[in-house]
Amino acid sequence: MKKATKTIVPVFLLWIGFFPLNINAQKANFELAERFTTQMMQKMVGSTTVNPRWIEDTDTFWYTYESSEGKNWYFVDAPKGTQRLLFDQEEMASQLSETFSRSFNAKDLDLKDFEYDTDKNLFTFHVDSINFTYNLNGNRLVKGDSLSEEKEENWATYSPDSTWIAFAKNHNLYVMKADDPDSVEHQLTENGEKWFSYQANDSDTTSDKRLRSRANWFEDSQKFWVKRQDKRKVPELWVINSLKKRPELETYKYPMPGEEEMYVDEIRVFNPQTKDNVLLDTDKWEDQALGGAYFNRGGIFETYRSDYLYILRRDRMWQKIDVLKANTSTGETEVLFSEESKPYFNTRFARLAIIDEGKEYIWWSERTGWGQLYRYDAEGNLKNRVTTGAFVVGDIERIDTTAQTIYFTGYGREKGQNPYYENLYSVKFNGKSFKHLTPEDANHAINASQEGNYFVDNYSRVDLPTISVLRDGTGKIITRLQEANISKMKEQGWQAPESFKVKAADGATDIYGVMWKPFDFDSTKKYPIISYVYPGPQVEPFPANFTVSGSRARPTTLAQVGFVVIAMGQRGGSPLRNKYYHNYGYGDMRDYPLADNKYGIEQLAARHSFIDASRVGIYGHSGGGFMSTAALLTYPEFYDVAVSSAGNHDNNVYNVWWSEVHNGVKEKRKTVTKMNEDSVEVKEEVITFDAPIETNAALAKNLQGKLLLVHGDMDNNVHPANTIRLADALIKAGKRFDMMILPGRRHGFGPYQPYFNRMTWYYFAEHLLGDYRLNVDFNIPKSED
Repeated sequence: MKKATKTIVPVFLLWIGFFPLNINAQKANFELAERFTTQMMQKMVGSTTVNPRWIEDTDTFWYTYESSEGKNWYFVDAPKGTQRLLFDQEEMASQLSETFSRSFNAKDLDLKDFEYDTDKNLFTFHVDSINFTYNLNGNRLVKGDSLSEEKEENWATYSPDSTWIAFAKNHNLYVMKADDPDSVEHQLTENGEKWFSYQANDSDTTSDKRLRSRANWFEDSQKFWVKRQDKRKVPELWVINSLKKRPELETYKYPMPGEEEMYVDEIRVFNPQTKDNVLLDTDKWEDQALGGAYFNRGGIFETYRSDYLYILRRDRMWQKIDVLKANTSTGETEVLFSEESKPYFNTRFARLAIIDEGKEYIWWSERTGWGQLYRYDAEGNLKNRVTTGAFVVGDIERIDTTAQTIYFTGYGREKGQNPYYENLYSVKFNGKSFKHLTPEDANHAINASQEGNYFVDNYSRVDLPTISVLRDGTGKIITRLQEANISKMKEQGWQAPESFKVKAADGATDIYGVMWKPFDFDSTKKYPIISYVYPGPQVEPFPANFTVSGSRARPTTLAQVGFVVIAMGQRGGSPLRNKYYHNYGYGDMRDYPLADNKYGIEQLAARHSFIDASRVGIYGHSGGGFMSTAALLTYPEFYDVAVSSAGNHDNNVYNVWWSEVHNGVKEKRKTVTKMNEDSVEVKEEVITFDAPIETNAALAKNLQGKLLLVHGDMDNNVHPANTIRLADALIKAGKRFDMMILPGRRHGFGPYQPYFNRMTWYYFAEHLLGDYRLNVDFNIPKSED
C-alpha cells in the first residue's frame, strides 16, 4: 500500500506568489541598527559639547555636562582659568529628599529652568512644578510657590532696565510701567489689524487678551522699534489638523514665486515716555524687503544708544543691497553705501558691525568672489580691506574696539585642511596682525565671552570626539573643560566614519564627504551604497564635526542595517567654499546637484571593491526629498531606490524667498492704460515678476525604481501639495510607488521620527537587500516615543 504524498509544491507556489523570492537576498541587521540609534548613542556618550551660559557683565560662565559620572553643573572663571563644580550635588539631593519625602539621585538631578544669579550667589530652578532657590552661601534650599500659582508673562517684552513692558492687544501696541501697581495700560497705536499687526502672531483672533508684540528694545531703554508686515493682500494657504475632535482648518499667508502680492515691510520707532512714534522712510524698490528671511541676525542692527537704527534693504531679485542709517527721531534715512552682487547677494553671512556708535563700520562682502571684511568710515566711505585671500570669512564672533581687533571664523584658508572646518582668527581693523588662533586640525565651534576676549572652543572631527577648551585672545588654551567619552560606545563596537574626497562631474572641483560602514563590516563582501543628500545651497548634508544626534548622525544607524552610507557635497551646495561654488546651481534648482552625486558614487565604487554600484539608494528630507526623487527620475538606470520625505517637489508652490533667491526671478515691465481720478486715460508702467521652476512631476514618466514618498499633513513650510502633485503625476503616468502621510506632523516629524526611521530601514532592506520581513510591529523603544 502506497503512502499518502504531501502536497508540498502547491504550498510553495502559493508562498512565492505572495512574497518575493530572492535567492541572493542578504539578511538585514535591524538588531545592530537598534543598538546604534541616535537615542542609544546619546545615552552611551552623554554630552558632546560645552554650551556656556556667560554671566552678564563678567567673564565667567556656568554650564551643564552629562557623562558616565552623571549630570554635573560647572562654574568657570575665565580670567583665573579655573573650573569647579557649581554646587554640592549630594547636599542638594539630600535637601530635595527632605522636601519631597522621596529619594533623589545626586548624579541625575532633574532641575528645570535652571538660572544662576552671580550677584546674589544663588540660583533658581523647579522640580515637580515647585520653584526653588538655592543659596550657595550656606548651601541652603528654599522652597517657593508652585508654577501654577505664578502668572505667566509670555506676553511681556521688558526694556533692558526693566522699567517698561511692551505688549500687544487687538493687534495694537501697548506699554505699561513695570512697577505700576495698577498696571495702567498706555495704547500707542490704533492702526493694527489682522495680517498687518503689531502682535508677534499676526493671525490671532483673540479679542482683549494681552499678547506678545514685535517690540525690540534699544539697550538704553529709551525707545524700541517694531517691524510690521502688511500681509493683507497676500494669498492664503491652508493645512488641516485631522487629529482634532473636529478636523480644524489652519490658515496662514504664504507668498509663492512670481506672485504679484508680497509682504510689505515697515519699521516704526516708539518712545514709551512721550508715547510718540515715527515711521522710517525706507521706500525705494517694488516688493523690497527690510532685513528678513535668510539675513544674518535679521538684517537690522542696533547700538547701545537709540538715536539710530541700521537696516539692510534689498530688492526683490536679491541682487541689490542698501545699508541704511535711520534717524529714530525724525524717521529720515540715509544710504551709507550700496552693493550689487549677481546672481544674488549672500545674505546669510552679511553682517554690519557698528563701531563706537557709528564712527566706523565693518562689512562682509563677496565682491572678490570670496567673503571678506571691509572697513568704512562714518560717512560710508571705504577705508580699507580688513581681510584678503582665497578663503571665506564666516561670522564675526567678537570685536575689541579698544584694541581695534576683530575675532572671526573662517573656512578654507589652511592648506591641506578640510575647507568645511571652521577656524578662529583675529585681525586688526587696518588689516594687519592677522592670526590663526585654532591650530588643531579639526572643526572649531566657537562661543565668545561678552566682556573680555575669551572663547569656548568645542573642536572635533567625525573621527575625533569633541574636546572642549577655553582660549584667550591669543588662542592659548587656558583651561581644558571636557572631552566627550565614547568608551561605552566603542565597547559596543562603534567605529568612526571616514572622510573622503572625490571630484565633481567637471573632473576638477573637489567634493568632500563622509562614509559610514556597518560595524560588522566584512571587506570581502559587496554592500549596496546609499547616498544621504541635501542640495543646499545654504548647507550640505555631511558633518564636519563629531556628532551622535540629529539627521547627520542617522546614517550611522542606517549603515548597520547592512549598507555603506555616504553623504557628500556638490557644486552649488554651500556658501563656505566661494561664490562660484555657492552660486553654481542658480537657475537650475532641480538638476544642478545630480551629476556630481552620481559621479561621486561611481568614483567611490571604483575605489572600493566592497561597494556594489548595481544597488544604489538615495534619500533626503525637504530639499533632500526633492533631490532624491529628482535623482531617481533623472538617472533611472543608476539609482534603484529613493526615500523622499517632506520634499519640495514643486518649488512653484514653495515660499517666495527660497525659490526666487536660489533659482532666480525676472523683473518684467509693461505699460498699461488706466483712468486717473479725472476720468482721463493715462499710461502707467507696471512692474511684475516671473519665476518658473522645473518640477519633479515633469519627470514622473521616467520612474523605474522603487520610490517612497513621505509627508506630514500639517507641513506649513513645504506644503503637502508638493508631494501630492508628484503623486498625481506618477498616477497619471501609470507608475507604482509607495506613499505615507504622517498625521499631524509639520515639516519635522517630531515624535513620529523614530517610526519614519524604521520605515526607511525596512524600505531599503527590502529593495536593496531583498530582505522582506513579515513583522507588523516596529517595536519602537519607549525612550524614542
